[in-house]
Amino acid sequence: MERRQLPGTDRTVSAIGLGTWVAGGTSWGGSEPRLIAKAIERALELGIDLVDTAPVYGFGRSEEIVGQALVDQGARDKVFLATKCGLAWDDQGRVRRDSSPARIRAEIDDSLRRLRTDRIDLVQVHWPDPRTPIAETARTLEELVGTGKILAWGVSNFDAAQLAEAQASGRPVVDQVPYNIFEREIEKELLPFCREKQVGVFAYGAICRGLLSGKFRSDATFPEGDLRRADPKFQQPRFGHYLAALERFRPIAYARGKTLTQLAVRWLLDRQGVTAALWGARSPRQIEEAAGAIGWCLSEGEIAGIDRILGETVPDPIDASFMAPPA
Repeated sequence: MERRQLPGTDRTVSAIGLGTWVAGGTSWGGSEPRLIAKAIERALELGIDLVDTAPVYGFGRSEEIVGQALVDQGARDKVFLATKCGLAWDDQGRVRRDSSPARIRAEIDDSLRRLRTDRIDLVQVHWPDPRTPIAETARTLEELVGTGKILAWGVSNFDAAQLAEAQASGRPVVDQVPYNIFEREIEKELLPFCREKQVGVFAYGAICRGLLSGKFRSDATFPEGDLRRADPKFQQPRFGHYLAALERFRPIAYARGKTLTQLAVRWLLDRQGVTAALWGARSPRQIEEAAGAIGWCLSEGEIAGIDRILGETVPDPIDASFMAPPA
């Protein structure tokens, strides 16, 4: 497993991280705790030690499953454990942004309890909260670092200006953002800014909600509550455009003896400034495929070919902004 330095810390993390949004069950059609635990176990065997979760994933369920699995496997000290803060929800599951100091302190204590640990390696502000000054949030997280409850903090879904504001009042070490072959908005400003300011980038949505796996047909449907029902990429005619691109990506992957998923994640790992790509898995079989994304690099010609295919097949690319909770 490739390892990379996390800027602003003395820690390295695996270049592929295990994302556990699916463990929460909501948005992805349910999950099985036993299989999630097995996926964590298999990830560790593959050298993946970055595990990323969040309180809002299943409204605490993902953290509870991850925490229990790490206790059962005696693996807490073997992982770099990352979670998030700054989102609240009501009894109906309606999510809102809240990065106030009181909310963050309460969330950290709740996360420590659910994760069954005495410290969290990394806490990320899940979404910027327009009602709370970023400086106030940053100072609160710096204070929590001082207590030892968290070892480092970062942000998620922050643009370059918001990240700069956070840097003015503390040391965010990472920005976790959507980034993949199809969703490349961060290349305009944020990725260059992170490289310049030495902020790590965790890329979530590495295979674009499964789209880059190549497993979907044009008549694919999704159950009620599945996130992809609201994703414009999975709606025609755009869906057809992305599927056409995938068909032309296949020869590039197959010439390497790789799957489309492995090609997509390798593309991410070859981008300068990306610290880790987050790979969501709900079973050991799904995480085993990650090994095939390690130990090789795409050539300049292959990267140029991917860009050319995108330009010819996807006339109206869109970002991942549909996932943003109400501001």
